[in-house]
Amino acid sequence: MISINLSDKIAIVTGGASGIGAAISFKLAECGANVAIIDKKEVLEAQTIINTIEELGRKCVFICADISDFQASGNAILEILSKFGKIDILVNNAGINKDGVIWKMTEEQWDNVININLKGYFNYIRAVAPVFREQNFGKIINISSINGMRGKFGQANYSAAKAGIIGLTKTIAKELGKYNVNVNAIAPGLIDTEMMKNADESVRENAIKEIVIGRIGLPDEIANVAAFLSSDLSRHITGEIIKVDGGQYI
Repeated sequence: MISINLSDKIAIVTGGASGIGAAISFKLAECGANVAIIDKKEVLEAQTIINTIEELGRKCVFICADISDFQASGNAILEILSKFGKIDILVNNAGINKDGVIWKMTEEQWDNVININLKGYFNYIRAVAPVFREQNFGKIINISSINGMRGKFGQANYSAAKAGIIGLTKTIAKELGKYNVNVNAIAPGLIDTEMMKNADESVRENAIKEIVIGRIGLPDEIANVAAFLSSDLSRHITGEIIKVDGGQYI
């Protein structure tokens, strides 16, 4: 049986305190990594995932930060380096949605989603790239969406940001490849998170009709792929966009 071994690795997960991010944080820790969580939530809101990771015998550092803040991203990387001495894995996961048809979408709705869902990814890649170049190793996993590949009614801002992540992933894979850095993206379909639970039932029903295997995905199913991409098992994979959607895209 092939197992994923991330022993002694240091992983950063943005938006790692809840939903898909928390599942990824836990899975990486379960595979042996120590985890730094970057999230806008306060530490008390993140205490559950922090405790869960520490119960596994791993270290967990929590930093409350707005990922759209360029300066804060640099400061977060420096803080993590000061506590762990290195960084091996960056998972860009944090994101929001503020839906609306284009003729009603406000500038604020557009800017908020682009600043967090796309600029936030740039901020952390930009901050960690010199570290990965210097140590000649690194893993970057970006969470995109199938809606960045196909578009989605009422989600011009979200789909544009997620499409931008795909272009960003492929470009950074080319730029950092010679430094032994793998850069890949995961494109989830409909996943059972709090965001989805708060959606109208009609939205859930219509989405399930699109899914070939007939059910909504689970956060753990995204986390499993993130762990694989974080490991040596994926050392010859870079610049790829892996759909985890139960066939929803097709």
